[in-house]
This record gives sequence, structure tokens and C-alpha cells, in this order.
Amino acid sequence: MIKTMPIAALILFVSLSGCANDRSLAPPADSEQMTITVKVPKELETETLEVMYRSAVCKYITHGASGQRVELEGYHGINVQLQRQGQSDLYQARLPMDGGGACQWHLSNVMFGVKYGNPARFGENATYGAGGGVVVMFDRNRPSLSSGLPIKVDGDLTIRKDYYPWVKESFIGGYRKRVSLTGEGNIYLMYQALEARKVYFEPVFYADFVVYSAGPKVKREGNNTVINYPDGSVETDGRWGPNFRKLQEIRKAAESKQ
Repeated sequence: MIKTMPIAALILFVSLSGCANDRSLAPPADSEQMTITVKVPKELETETLEVMYRSAVCKYITHGASGQRVELEGYHGINVQLQRQGQSDLYQARLPMDGGGACQWHLSNVMFGVKYGNPARFGENATYGAGGGVVVMFDRNRPSLSSGLPIKVDGDLTIRKDYYPWVKESFIGGYRKRVSLTGEGNIYLMYQALEARKVYFEPVFYADFVVYSAGPKVKREGNNTVINYPDGSVETDGRWGPNFRKLQEIRKAAESKQ
């Protein structure tokens, strides 16, 4: 069970229910710290920082396809809210690398990101969708939400990526309008930074370059999603979402004319 708490509460015991042994976090006062910093542009907001600690002492027991016992590193997840630094656009959290306790917890990975702050700008029924996420691995354990191979980096990690607002309308199965962030890669960018002690994420948001998509109203062969780009061009070739490279080209062409 993942629990939400302020960062200061990390120094307290956080017991997991249903455990025979004491699996609580008890970070030592002299633990090295991991600093997560997000520079948040106007119109975006920070997402909750999801933190995962793992333990080689307190095992997670499961069973294989043939019923054999399989022992994996135990896990303990918490949620942390990044704190704004004064009146700046920087939001930060500091996490102990050593989670301490009887299980000797160690920081394994974090998941965080940004989201569109006011989806209602695009209609009262609009809600936030997805995109703008980052997963960083500090060991070799796979995060629960991951696909593909991580980008491996040495030392501290600095991420600076471009994002565009994407308004997506869906009709089949009920009408939905979601406002997502579209950028390079999938919903989450994934990194492995085994030596990092600082992670800095700076999303660059181009609010004026909105891309719209509308899914088919009837499920029938040949009925594809229609994607409308900021320059007025349209795609109906069946792709699932916006072409990021095309968005970059449209923006750069517009900026060159200014």
C-alpha cells in the first residue's frame, strides 16, 4: 500500500499493515540525500512524486509458473509532494538514499512529472490525460511502471525536453475530452542513473502550439483518428497520436518568420 506524506515524515517509522516483521522506514540522520528538482513552466503543475525503496533483507515472496517459490527484493512505496522554492518556478524534494530500518531499505526509483494545470480551458468537460512523466532508476530493479530499456547516464541527471498541449476527443464507449502533453517518447521517459545524487527536470512548454485529435464515432475499417496540427495541416493515416517531429518543424518554421 502506498502512503502519502510530507517529506519531513520520512524520518518517522511508516509501518506497512499485514507484515509479520518490522518493515518500516527509518532513515539515519546522516544518510546521503537524493535531490529531485523540477522547473515548472506557466500552465503546468507538478505531479506527485512516487518513491520506491527496496530491500534485499526483507524479501517479496511470489511463485513461478510451475508453483516454485521465487524470492525478490521487498518493496516499500511512498508518495511525496514536491515543495515550491520560495516564489520561484522550482519545485524540490530531498530523499534519503538509505531508508534504514530492520529491512535496510535503499532508494530504488522515483516517478514524477508535470501535467496541464487547467484542462477546463478547453471545455468544462475536459480532464487531464497523460504525458510529461519521468521515471529514474537508481539501481537495477525494474520499476513497476516501465517498458523498453532505460537511457543510462553517468553522474547526476539533467533532463530538458519539449512538450506541446494535445487535446484528444474520444467518442466510442462514451464521449471524453482529455488534455495531455505530447513530447519525445511515450508517456514516461525512463532513465537509469546509478551514481546520481541530483535529478533536474526542465520541461519546455509551447502552450500556443496546440494539436487536436478526434477519434472515430463509429468503429469501422477506414475510420481513423483525425489529427489537426497548429499550422492547419491534417493527418488521417491511422497513427495513435501526434507526430512530435512534425510539431517541432511547425514551431521552428513559425519562429523563423517572427
